[in-house]
Amino acid sequence: MTLVSRRVQPDQWKPIDVDALELNALDVVHSTDNRCVIAGPGSGKTELLAQRASYLLQCGIAPPPKRILAISYKRDAASNLAARVKSRCHPDHAYRFDSLTFDAFAKSLIDRFGQALPERWRPCPDYKVVVDAYDRTFDEFLRFLSPPPKAIGSRADVMAIHSKDFQRRWLFGTPLPEGAPTITSPGEWAADQFWQSWLHDPGGSSLTFPMLSRLAGLLISSNPMVGHALQLTYSHLFMDEFQDTTQSQYDLAKAIFLGSDTVVTAVGDNKQQIMRWALAMDDPFTPFETEFKAKRTPLLNNYRSSPDLVAIQDVLAKALDAKSSTPVSKTKGTVSGDSCAVWDFSTPAVEADRLAEFVGKQMAEHKLTPRDFCILIRQKAGDYMKVLEPAFAKKKLPLRNEVEQVGEVTMQELLVEDLSEFLIVLLRLFTTVRAGRHWTACLDMMCTLNGLALDDDAGRAKLVKRLNAFEADFRKTYPVPVTSQADAKKIVQSLIAFIGRANILAASPAYRQGDWFDKVSDAAALHLEASSSSAANWTEALDEYEGVHTVPLMTIHKSKGLEYHTVIFVGLDDQAWWSFANDKIEATAGFFVAFTRAKQRVLFSYCAQRGDRSKIAVLYQLLSKAGVKTIKVA
Repeated sequence: MTLVSRRVQPDQWKPIDVDALELNALDVVHSTDNRCVIAGPGSGKTELLAQRASYLLQCGIAPPPKRILAISYKRDAASNLAARVKSRCHPDHAYRFDSLTFDAFAKSLIDRFGQALPERWRPCPDYKVVVDAYDRTFDEFLRFLSPPPKAIGSRADVMAIHSKDFQRRWLFGTPLPEGAPTITSPGEWAADQFWQSWLHDPGGSSLTFPMLSRLAGLLISSNPMVGHALQLTYSHLFMDEFQDTTQSQYDLAKAIFLGSDTVVTAVGDNKQQIMRWALAMDDPFTPFETEFKAKRTPLLNNYRSSPDLVAIQDVLAKALDAKSSTPVSKTKGTVSGDSCAVWDFSTPAVEADRLAEFVGKQMAEHKLTPRDFCILIRQKAGDYMKVLEPAFAKKKLPLRNEVEQVGEVTMQELLVEDLSEFLIVLLRLFTTVRAGRHWTACLDMMCTLNGLALDDDAGRAKLVKRLNAFEADFRKTYPVPVTSQADAKKIVQSLIAFIGRANILAASPAYRQGDWFDKVSDAAALHLEASSSSAANWTEALDEYEGVHTVPLMTIHKSKGLEYHTVIFVGLDDQAWWSFANDKIEATAGFFVAFTRAKQRVLFSYCAQRGDRSKIAVLYQLLSKAGVKTIKVA
């Protein structure tokens, strides 16, 4: 890690911790205009944004007190970008970089200024965030809704509205008006009924994240000074994972920054659009380029995948966008044999045994760890776990369902939550004998959370004294891993108290409203107990908590932004891809995303007992066109 000094002249600035950037990337880093960056898989989009942030901050192009706002779709993407900027910038610069999810950004605006909304649209201050509002939530609302006024339509008209159409078109499709909306259709009437019932329920307001985005947009339009303050605060805006942006999120960014001096850089890949089911726009790039007058700039290099895999990716990419640029692999192939194949199996049991055997052999041959592999499935992770887990266990390879619920949080969500990461940093320090690197990480974290400057020697000395005292007490009280949920909860609560709940809330805006903080802390306690149940010592327990020695199993949607030496996609059949015909473009994009997670090898596994492959023949045709062979294994 290289930390550059506080100020660098623009003509003397060089990329940090990388050999070089491709010319288009360097052009974006130095750009003074709005840019739409088409960044394919493995192109280093996170690195690009981190380098651009470093350049802007270190060269004084984003001078104090100006800040940079980076908005991502997923929490882990937001945290990864923040960590990368922190590792490349002097702390005096890095603290002026705000990396949030779109949801957290919208929520922070409502938490700070929501009471300035027009009364009709104003939630109560202690509103509840509903994170599990699925299609059935809206279906049930429409089903139990009373008939509309006769001039508007009939109950049958309301019942005929499809849940997805209700959300995409009527609830969240357009900005909210300051007053009562003009209602001329059953969809508009039902949407207004939904908004008013959820905002003004006697038990308190309940809001989904799409609702928060629309309310934040209304806040800006009805209170121009809020938008003006944000424009003055942020000289630059980054929008990461732009292909997943929803209409309400895009409209919010537009309401704040369109026509301002804020320079906007949007980065995404139109070939990785797999979130349209979650209300993502069909094509956010075109309106952004038109309205923000942004210049489109493609990134051509692929730093992740081997040349063989990149050649196959190019065939898949051109099926999604015939005009897509041909990528150039910047890494070497390291595996022998086929880098990609379809394996045919006679039964799921044989499939599980042979896949576990393959992973074990590859680990030994290439000196890999379980986390270098990933089992990808389309859906129903639990069903695949029942068959695969015993086979992997026989090879002493624990398989972990990363999308499994831990309390009210998924495993994957929990591991990237700020609170969970804070707890693990402390626990690693308090339970490790030679804890040099853990001590450094913990002290840095606690100084940041307590707002201590690098030169505050007195404050740091007090903090060191507190850490030493707490560590001694912890080692005495918990010499071995916990054996009960009560003890796990005590540990989590004591660590939260030591850090300071107020410090955590100040660092993590998502925890300031509603009960998400409590849900995450409860999940952390549940997972800590489960991880400790068969552990001989704290190192084993914490390794199990983080999944250090487990092979991850997850859905395609949860794999975005991740990378593995080898990806094994189980279930390339009609049953797993039952909805393929409903949206072939998004399904093919999902297939592309799954493929592009791999650095060196991709295996597709098929078993006739699970289903035919006639309905997804187009996927097999694409693989065949790319030279991928189908092999009868057993």
